[in-house]
Amino acid sequence: MRGLFALVNNLYCIPAYVVWMMALRITRPLYAPLYWKLEGLMYHWLLAMVSLWTWTAGYEIIESGDEPAVCTSRRTLVIANHQSTADVPLLMSTWNPRPGVLSNLMWIMDRVFKFTNFGIVSVLHKDFFIQAGKARRDQSLEELREHIHRYYIPLGRQYMVLFPEGGFLHKRKEVSQRFAEKNNLPKLEYVSLPRAGAMKVIMEEVGPHREQASTSHADTKKDKNFNQNNERLLEVKSENSVEWILDVTIAYPDRVPLHLTDIVCGIRPACTTHVHYRLYPSSEVPSDTEGMTQWLYDRFIEKEKMLEEFYRTGQFPSKSNTPLVFRPVRQDNVRYLILHLFFIASTFIQIKFFCSLLGCFW
Repeated sequence: MRGLFALVNNLYCIPAYVVWMMALRITRPLYAPLYWKLEGLMYHWLLAMVSLWTWTAGYEIIESGDEPAVCTSRRTLVIANHQSTADVPLLMSTWNPRPGVLSNLMWIMDRVFKFTNFGIVSVLHKDFFIQAGKARRDQSLEELREHIHRYYIPLGRQYMVLFPEGGFLHKRKEVSQRFAEKNNLPKLEYVSLPRAGAMKVIMEEVGPHREQASTSHADTKKDKNFNQNNERLLEVKSENSVEWILDVTIAYPDRVPLHLTDIVCGIRPACTTHVHYRLYPSSEVPSDTEGMTQWLYDRFIEKEKMLEEFYRTGQFPSKSNTPLVFRPVRQDNVRYLILHLFFIASTFIQIKFFCSLLGCFW
């Protein structure tokens, strides 16, 4: 029954969002900020539907660590460990009650998600699809560089979500440990060693040391403010810089990750997932490639120690001597009801409109 509900929920929410965006597209040439404001709002409403699946299945979330409200209205790079297909829906659920987060973020996700039911939504929202594999890695990173200037900055996005491990833990763990052994790095069990390529591009383009980083960029033949078609891109001003790095550590109960099938169908018994935050000023990240890579390695080595302690003691280590404060994430059922009514009414109105339109043609 839950699986059927999720299917029907997709059928009356995603098409309604797409049709509204197509209808509102005429406002873009006239007043683009209004279009993107409305798009961000409806994008948040759509992600709230996903958080409803998690909430109604009894999969509760508890936050701890630094308070992310510190970076509200500030450009922030979010880095998180990646264990399963449930990571993204759980982050959606975690941030759904926080105003202005989901509507103002840009996901960096594997290109395969472009061909899922949610792909059209991400395309319209201007999320970025990164291509996996060594053959396409350099090209994909250059496309990310261009995407930042073409969409992330002009659209006023504040949050950029990156999974630096580049894949699920169970797929990356063995490769990561072999790499660690060859390079005299710690062999990690709870996370894998991250890849620094995407973060390097982000920090070069919108980091606090971007001017210094850009001078060391390998391609000096082409100005960084032009794309491959020689079209001028938006120049980065100081207020467009990423100011914070929000390090997110997701800990599933008993080291067994939830999966999307659990969230959709409620297969697994109700449980609690912990989400731990650590905030770092972006100015702490070194501008040189070697230093930045080591900084990112250090964060995931920290995650390894935090997760080890969490699974041993039931809580994350605190930065200071004060005990951690646990903050349960609470959803608003009345808001969920209103959003359902909105999408159902939208679908009804749109179907009636298209039926009357077809009737005129016939």
